[in-house]
Amino acid sequence: MTRALAAAGCEVTLVLKAPVTTDRMLEPFLETPGVTLRRPYEEQLLADVGPRGLTPEQAVTLLTRLDADSAFDLVVVRGRRLSVLAAHESQLEGRLWTYLADIPQRVTDLVSTAVSELTDIAVASRFLLCPTGHMRDFLESNVPAACGKSVLFPPVTAVPAGVAAPGAPGRPLRLVYAGRFAPRWNTLELTELPEALSERSIPAELHVIGDRMQRESPDWDRRVTKALQETPGVTWHGGQSRAAALRLASDCHVGLAWRSPELAAGLELPVTVPEFGALGLPVVLNHTPMHEELLGADYPLFAGDDTESVVDALTLATDPRVYTWAAQRCAQAAEAFTLERAAERLRGYLGLAFPPAPVGTSAQRPLKVAIAGHDFTFFAGIIEHLSALPGVEVRLDEWESLHSHDQYRSRELASWADVVICEWCGPNALFYARYKRRGQRLLVRLHRFELYAEWPRKLDIEQVDAIICASPRYAELTRERAEWPASKVVVVPNWVDVDQLDRPKLAGASHTLGMLGITPSRKRVDRALDVLEELRRHDQRYTLAIKSKQPWEHWWVWNRPEERAYYERTYRRIQRSQTLTDSVVFDPFGPDTAVWLRRVGFVLSTSDDESFHRAPAEGAASGGVPVVLSWPGAEAIYAPHWLHDTPAEMAAAIHAIVSEGRFDSARRVAQEEIRASYDLRRVRSLWTELIVNATVPEGGAPEQTGTATR
Repeated sequence: MTRALAAAGCEVTLVLKAPVTTDRMLEPFLETPGVTLRRPYEEQLLADVGPRGLTPEQAVTLLTRLDADSAFDLVVVRGRRLSVLAAHESQLEGRLWTYLADIPQRVTDLVSTAVSELTDIAVASRFLLCPTGHMRDFLESNVPAACGKSVLFPPVTAVPAGVAAPGAPGRPLRLVYAGRFAPRWNTLELTELPEALSERSIPAELHVIGDRMQRESPDWDRRVTKALQETPGVTWHGGQSRAAALRLASDCHVGLAWRSPELAAGLELPVTVPEFGALGLPVVLNHTPMHEELLGADYPLFAGDDTESVVDALTLATDPRVYTWAAQRCAQAAEAFTLERAAERLRGYLGLAFPPAPVGTSAQRPLKVAIAGHDFTFFAGIIEHLSALPGVEVRLDEWESLHSHDQYRSRELASWADVVICEWCGPNALFYARYKRRGQRLLVRLHRFELYAEWPRKLDIEQVDAIICASPRYAELTRERAEWPASKVVVVPNWVDVDQLDRPKLAGASHTLGMLGITPSRKRVDRALDVLEELRRHDQRYTLAIKSKQPWEHWWVWNRPEERAYYERTYRRIQRSQTLTDSVVFDPFGPDTAVWLRRVGFVLSTSDDESFHRAPAEGAASGGVPVVLSWPGAEAIYAPHWLHDTPAEMAAAIHAIVSEGRFDSARRVAQEEIRASYDLRRVRSLWTELIVNATVPEGGAPEQTGTATR
């Protein structure tokens, strides 16, 4: 992490935990420009430090003290206890980049205390750095506050130049293990491999690198130490620097990353797997979903739970063809874990956290922006970006409800702001139009909900500089219904966080339809059931997953007799249909959309009417295919090859894509289109130009890329 941050352009201060007894671990930093080492023991930065290293409490005390002197832009912490304490330190809030490793990795271990601690960490952090996608999904599924903040930071490899494995198996077959020594790491079992291979007439050596003994029991410690020192064919090299360990490994033929089933089923990837791969070594490791995702289901050197399965894999590795195939697969996988890729990844995160100052702003006289509304759900991504911009100062006026707010706070912001943004064209817009100052700009974002209410008719449009709509059709409807000047109504599309949503699909996704939100009845979930019934006539594998609040969770829906009757009729249909009853799955509403979409291949939009409908765009961003009924205005938002006139046509298009083997190509086209038109970075830029320089964006229709799939 330290070297990657430095390579990404940061000046990095690395605070050591313990007294320095050897420079073995510090060698890479001593050669890295831009890295400053702080040695609390040698510099006597704290009193009363113990001989075994700083406690988490002492570490946080020292971090805050150093921060007071240096004003760090970001603070990277690792370790659950340290992270919890840092999250509770208000001085560090918002600047924490928390690397998550030692967290509960099974649902049964996520007791309320653990969830509460992880929530506190997520709230206080700018980013949660997850070593694997599996850990990110697990975290977001169980800690709602982590959604949108969890990003990938896989293990980093840095192989010295010119260091590479032999490229072919040899006799004796030299095996290498590097890591900690503990029962769940199968350290003792690994020492049995040379003898087990010799019984198959395969001469072998085991080279073991490391000196980190996890103290389990005095008896186990003695046994493993004796095995490492006295077992024929086993050479224990002890602790080594990272570079020296890699040079030793490069003289071997096969790397070992085989662990106990409990540990292998965890959410972390052993760093030795990409390191061995980068050297050109094939690796024997457990067959798990994460390892299969990394190396492919057909990787030949997966092992089972027992030592015999490891010996079987190593026997396969003596075949030069199998060896070369496995080594190439590991080398290809390792390309995603290089120091250069890590630096590139961090530069992207730094760009999000520290965007450049917009043209037209000044650090000496920042542009003052007030944002007012009762619900910022659909504007949170823009608020976060504006708040990070140099030369822009943002203050929020959070109304308790549509009509309830702190009038003194609102009047204060009305007097303070250069630009006011009203999220929702409701009473907040009426208030700020009434108190608008000369020279101040007022921007109002109008949703479908307000268009059919009374507030637009009451709004003094002369006081408003721009009404922002999400789609061309609703901009036109707004002009017509409110009779406002055309020049006042502009289009800025909804945003989609493609980077967050873009995750590997799970098996079966190509036969899973999805709907995000089915209330109110104009969402027409009954049409989605029509699509599903038609598809299941062709293939019984098709299912429909629905992620939504239930209609009775919305009082304004459930109190309407016609709405209640619609849902009672629709749910009764599902219960009584042999085709539907076992093929429709309801999932709870929540922010873990990115995780949920991993299992969905086609996202449906079957509504009577929509102002934008972001769900199909999110589905496309996730690597799925949007399937949209041609509701009015859809053609201005989605490309024509995703639009269909009837549920039957929707079903026919889906089945054609799947049965003709075009699912992967179709979803690539869809994702490219969404990224080009609605990616969060692009929409943030449009909003920034509108707010800072009053630049009205052009168009609003999606760019037509790729080829039609219909």
